[in-house]
Amino acid sequence: MKILLRASLLAVSAAMMAGCHGGESTSPVAVQTMQARVVESQQLQVPLNVRSTGTVHARETAIVSAQVMGRIQQVLVRAGDSVRAGQTLVVLDDAALRASADQAQDAVKAAQSEQAAAQTDAKLAASTLERYKQLQAEKSVSPQEMDEVARRAEASSARLEAARAQTGAAQAQESGARTMRGYTRLLAPFSGVVTARMADPGTMASPGVPLLQVDQAGALQLEASVDESTIGAIHKGMKAQVAIDGGNSTSLAGTVAEIVPAADPASHSFLIKIDLPSSSQLRAGMYGTAEFANGTRQAILIPRSAVVMRGSLASAYVLDGQGIAQLRTLTLGATQGNLVEVLSGISSGEKLVDAPSDRDLAGKRIEVQP
Repeated sequence: MKILLRASLLAVSAAMMAGCHGGESTSPVAVQTMQARVVESQQLQVPLNVRSTGTVHARETAIVSAQVMGRIQQVLVRAGDSVRAGQTLVVLDDAALRASADQAQDAVKAAQSEQAAAQTDAKLAASTLERYKQLQAEKSVSPQEMDEVARRAEASSARLEAARAQTGAAQAQESGARTMRGYTRLLAPFSGVVTARMADPGTMASPGVPLLQVDQAGALQLEASVDESTIGAIHKGMKAQVAIDGGNSTSLAGTVAEIVPAADPASHSFLIKIDLPSSSQLRAGMYGTAEFANGTRQAILIPRSAVVMRGSLASAYVLDGQGIAQLRTLTLGATQGNLVEVLSGISSGEKLVDAPSDRDLAGKRIEVQP
C-alpha cells in the first residue's frame, strides 16, 4: 500500500511539472538601440610641464618711511596716484630741525670770523719774523728778541690751524643739520604708482614706520614658488606660459628673470621671478599660474565632449565588444586643447560615445551615427 501511494505522488508531481513547462516559452530580452557619434581614446605624446602659482608684483617696490621723528604736516598723495622720481610725497614738521640748522649756520659764521682774525695775526707774525731774520743777519737784534718773535709767529700759526679746524667742524655740523632738515620732506624714489597710504596728517612719524608704498612704473613680474623637486628643470632666461586669473583670463609669454638661490625652509620651495610683457589688463596683486616645458610623456587622451559630469564625478559611456554602452567613472588630468587626459578608467583604443548630452545610454546598443 505504501509503495502504491508513493508511486501515485511521483506521477502527480511529474504531471504538474510537465504542465508548467508546457505553458511557458523562453525568448531573448530586447536591447534598445540608439544612434550616437563614437570617438576613440588615443595614447599620445603630451608636454611634461612644471606648474607653479604666484602673484603679480612690480619689479621694484619701495616702502616710504621717515628717517627722523616728527609730526606729519602733509600727505600729498593718495593710493592710485601716479608720481615721478623726486616728487615730494610727505612733509614733516621741521621747526626743531630748522632751529638747529640756523644755530649751526651762526656757528659757522662765528668760526669763519675767528679764522679771519687768526689768519690776519698769522700773516702779521710771519712778516714780522721775516724782518727780524733780516735784522738778525745784520746783527741788529738780540737772540732773545729773535726768539720772542719766532714764538709769536708759531703761536699765530697754531691759532690759525685751530680756527680752520673749528670752521671745518662748524661747517660739518651745519651740513648735518641741513641734511636732517631735508629728511622732513619724503620724496618718491622713482616714477610709479602709490599702492598704499598708511598715514594721515597729524600723526607722529617714526624712523622705519611705513607711511606709503610705491610700485615702480613699467612692466610687472610674477613671483611664484617652485617645489625643490622640480627647481632643476628651471633656469634663468627660460620661457614660461603664464595664465593670469581675473574677469578676462589672460595668457602671456613670460621669461624667468631671477631664481632666489635659497629655498624656504618651511615650504621647501624656491621663489622665482618671471618678467611679464606690458599689458593694460595686468595689475599688481593678481593671481597667476606659470607653466614650464620639461620634455614629453605618454598619456591617454579623449575628447572633452565625451566626458559626462555627474556632480563632481567625471565619467564616460564606453562601448563593449557588442556595442553596448556602459557608464564608467574616470579620473581626469590636464586638458590639452579640445582633449583631456585620462589618468584612470579608460585604456587606449576604447570606443566612447561623443556628446551624449543628458541621455541615459547605459545598457543600450549604440549605432554609430555618421
